[in-house]
Amino acid sequence: MKKRIAIIGSSGGNLYNLGGKEPRKLLGEIQIQASASEVEVVEVQFIAAQASMDYVKENTKARLFYWDDAEKNITCTDEDTLENINKKASDYDERLSIKISNGEIDGLVVMSCDPNGTNIKAIEAATLNKIPIVGTGGTSMATISSLGGNVISTSGTTGTTNRTRAVAAISALSKFWSLKYKPVIGGGSQQTQEDGNIFSRISFRGIMMAAIPGFISMALILALSKIPLFAELGDVFNVLIGALPVIVAVIASKQVSGLDEVGIVAGVVAGSLSTKGGLIGGIIGGILAGILAFYFIKQCFKWNFPATTANIVAGGLSGLISGLIVYFLIAPIALKFGDGIRLAIETATGYNLALAGALAGILIWPAIIGGVYHAAILPIVLLEMEKTGMSFLGAIDMTSLVMVSAGIMLANIVFPKEKSEATIAAPGFFINIVFGTFVEAAYPFMFSNKMVMLGAILSAGLSGLMVGIFNVKGTAYVPALVAPTLSSNSIGFLISMLVGLTSAFIFTVFANKLSRNVSSNK
Repeated sequence: MKKRIAIIGSSGGNLYNLGGKEPRKLLGEIQIQASASEVEVVEVQFIAAQASMDYVKENTKARLFYWDDAEKNITCTDEDTLENINKKASDYDERLSIKISNGEIDGLVVMSCDPNGTNIKAIEAATLNKIPIVGTGGTSMATISSLGGNVISTSGTTGTTNRTRAVAAISALSKFWSLKYKPVIGGGSQQTQEDGNIFSRISFRGIMMAAIPGFISMALILALSKIPLFAELGDVFNVLIGALPVIVAVIASKQVSGLDEVGIVAGVVAGSLSTKGGLIGGIIGGILAGILAFYFIKQCFKWNFPATTANIVAGGLSGLISGLIVYFLIAPIALKFGDGIRLAIETATGYNLALAGALAGILIWPAIIGGVYHAAILPIVLLEMEKTGMSFLGAIDMTSLVMVSAGIMLANIVFPKEKSEATIAAPGFFINIVFGTFVEAAYPFMFSNKMVMLGAILSAGLSGLMVGIFNVKGTAYVPALVAPTLSSNSIGFLISMLVGLTSAFIFTVFANKLSRNVSSNK
């Protein structure tokens, strides 16, 4: 008998830019991967908004995707305000919780859900029945864990795709149930005619986040080139810098066109001709290639061109035309704009490095909690890294976000307020240290205790101050032990990291002890 799963969640904030804005494709990918195992989707409660959840209002338009028992497939409601859709979602939450309680659901796939709101009853039922839960969304998954949910696999959203999320979810569930599973890696590129305006797919933030692995590769090569034995890798570093516009062009073209391989080819051609425009030139070239590829292939099918011919026209001509436009017209302007941003950062930090570091550290937690980090700070980090492989704000990211989160996690492992919190904190600490990301793991502890929140911000400011004092440039998204070697000042970066971790640890331990004393006196 097949294992029955339910998909719950929303199009999310960060997720929205990495597949959430195309709910049918996102949900369909999970169905495709489930079909490759002895797993079937039998229930869905997914809220798809017309904007990132970081910026939605009650009157934002949305749809509720749900499972139609009669049709045995996923369908959706008519478009309505988010407020009304949330009310409908609560009714489906009740329905799903009953099914879980009756043993009709064997597992949950969660994506940016609301465990304290529209998904509260389903999560409660899943927790009581100990069914396995997998998914993405730092805040929601951490909350589910803190509520006692049987979370067997979790991750952040940055750097993922619909396919990788689906493969990860079904892989974890199949392993848990000892089922055979072979991921479906292929895909039909003709499933790309997604409803909606193609221009709504343009997301500078989404492009930048997907490009992070390329920048990290560049930083690693730079670090190795400093070792005498690998000095010749300096030439490789220069090659990678030249390839960055191609990387972002490919990502932009694929995301905007929705044409998978065709979009990739168009992006490579456009990016290769956009290198003189730097990172911004590559993004513009890729976006233009994606738009042209979408309309070219659509027109080719209207004219009954063979699929092979349509792909050649869409992938080749769109990339060539957009690349030539950037090469001759846009590249000089784009290059000057990128240089202008870097000059502005250098001017600001040149005025008073210590003050700039402290302010950046203090503001970075409110920025990431408020959804500003991925929209504004991350693109600037990558623009800085484009030239040297290191970034001032990248160093702030590692010291004031990642290490502060690690300090909070470590405190809750060693001196937890309640014993159960140590189990919750351990995975977050591991990911912080080993992967240099997933700072959302600290959210439950910060949101539940104002003193921990204050300690995080003050610790971030203090570590940022040290970054300024030592004039450090570096990066996050790499193992903590490796990060200092990828910086402009290894000792200064290490000290700044330790200051952030230690300070957050002390604040959190104090807050936990104070909370325990208050509880014991009641």
